[in-house]
Amino acid sequence: MKKLVLFLTFSFVLNVQAQQRPKLVVGIVVDQMKMEYLYRFSDDFSANGFKRIMNGGYTFHNMHYNYAPTYTAPGHASIYTGTTPSSHGIVANEWFNRAIGKELYCTDDASVTTIGGGTDKEGAMSPRNLLTTTITDELRMATNFRGKVIGMSIKDRGAILPAGHFANNAYWYSKTGDFISSTFYGANLPDWVTQFNNEKRYMNYINGGWNLLKPIATYDESLVDDNPYEGKIDKSSQPIFPYNLKKIYDEKGADVLRSTPFGNDILADLAIKAIEKESLGKDNFTDFLAVSFSSTDYVGHTFGPRSMELQDTYLRLDQTLEKMLVYLDQTVGKDNYLVFLTADHAGAENSNYLKDNKYNVKNVPSRGIESALRKFSVATFGVDVLLNYSNFNLYFDRNILKDKSLELVKVKQIFKDFIMTQEHVKRVYTEEEILASTGDDYFLSFIAKGYDPKQNGDLVLLDKAGYMQYIETGTTHGSPNSYDTHVPMLFYGWHVPKGNSYSKKQITQIAPTLSQMLKIPFPNGTDSEVLEELLGK
Repeated sequence: MKKLVLFLTFSFVLNVQAQQRPKLVVGIVVDQMKMEYLYRFSDDFSANGFKRIMNGGYTFHNMHYNYAPTYTAPGHASIYTGTTPSSHGIVANEWFNRAIGKELYCTDDASVTTIGGGTDKEGAMSPRNLLTTTITDELRMATNFRGKVIGMSIKDRGAILPAGHFANNAYWYSKTGDFISSTFYGANLPDWVTQFNNEKRYMNYINGGWNLLKPIATYDESLVDDNPYEGKIDKSSQPIFPYNLKKIYDEKGADVLRSTPFGNDILADLAIKAIEKESLGKDNFTDFLAVSFSSTDYVGHTFGPRSMELQDTYLRLDQTLEKMLVYLDQTVGKDNYLVFLTADHAGAENSNYLKDNKYNVKNVPSRGIESALRKFSVATFGVDVLLNYSNFNLYFDRNILKDKSLELVKVKQIFKDFIMTQEHVKRVYTEEEILASTGDDYFLSFIAKGYDPKQNGDLVLLDKAGYMQYIETGTTHGSPNSYDTHVPMLFYGWHVPKGNSYSKKQITQIAPTLSQMLKIPFPNGTDSEVLEELLGK
């Protein structure tokens, strides 16, 4: 009897120890997902995808980004570092870098080369421009590098930045239809990835074409097919279902898969294969799989938030999530994995759509803005002093200012006064104002958290709500307005209570919350504010 009691006690202790951390964390980022989509499309979702996560886990209904610009690379970096671009250094997807005097892409790294089937440029990527650690980095170190970390996405930045500096690997989609990596992670692709690529699964999706998943009457939450606010995948085809993807593939190649729901499907195929072949969640050291679904962003940019194409993409993603959850149940076990799902930013309504419905806003082409700034400069100073205008940042040419004996402070104020006369502009902030921000100015606080004085410009513009730069059809993002900042935040699985929160939360709370749940150190740049609802009393 004593032996039996001792055995049962020992077994209980082992079980408790095993449950101190999940065997596998799956971080899911849905590119350009608005929280509103979970409400708008709810009646058309199954019970086993988004709804399973929401009903069986914890939903934060009021999660927001707390900085601008709200772009993909800063979004992924902020989710995983628990801090903002002012600290982690990823201030846009690509930007003019003041320190080096040229354009910089977020994951550029000329010291590494492509492995796999992509071009040289597609694979010359690493996390070297990310200045702080990620939750995935901290997990690697906390397990003495025995817990595995793998990142994957259609986009390179969606794979690399979440995976962090110490990842076992990261994979992203190339124009050839293969998933590739870089020599930052090793000399060769694992055999299972090479085999996956050799199967050319993308052709199954391309040959099948893209038609509506459900009867057309289901899509009454969207505008009619072929509406004036959506763009095209292919210049020769109207934006009408069904899409002949094989025809577009013959003209453009495998890249077309990005702008269809099937980019998400093939990524899920790769994720499932990674769990199997890398034995994720199979030992006592927590593994982490970071999956970023990018096709929602490509579809959103092209067709816009009110298109049938976008709704169909989310209905199909709902099925994809169901497939992944069932696989996790079967291989890792229902009580052994932790899933979180959020987005790297949301997205605006199309300005022309709003204008046609009597909201006094419009689209403002960025080339027109830059042209007006340069003309103003020549008319005012006799020379073009503008070095670069991008990502709402103005950079002045210090050499020209010196040659013309122009004071930078005065030039900034003169430009600021002119820019404030423009119809679309709400605010203009100088570098000095940004760095002196106290947080009292709501919009300035967003700009300050997204600003790195070593990289950003001399002035930063903020457009009025509803105005958009760059596009006529589809949508874009980047502002501090709620339509760009309000994203889903769902937790499900290991030790996650069921519930809902409607109080406002910040995206930078995700990483430190995960640190507390996993009992590992915080990423080194985070301010450590946590989501206490997940942590118990």
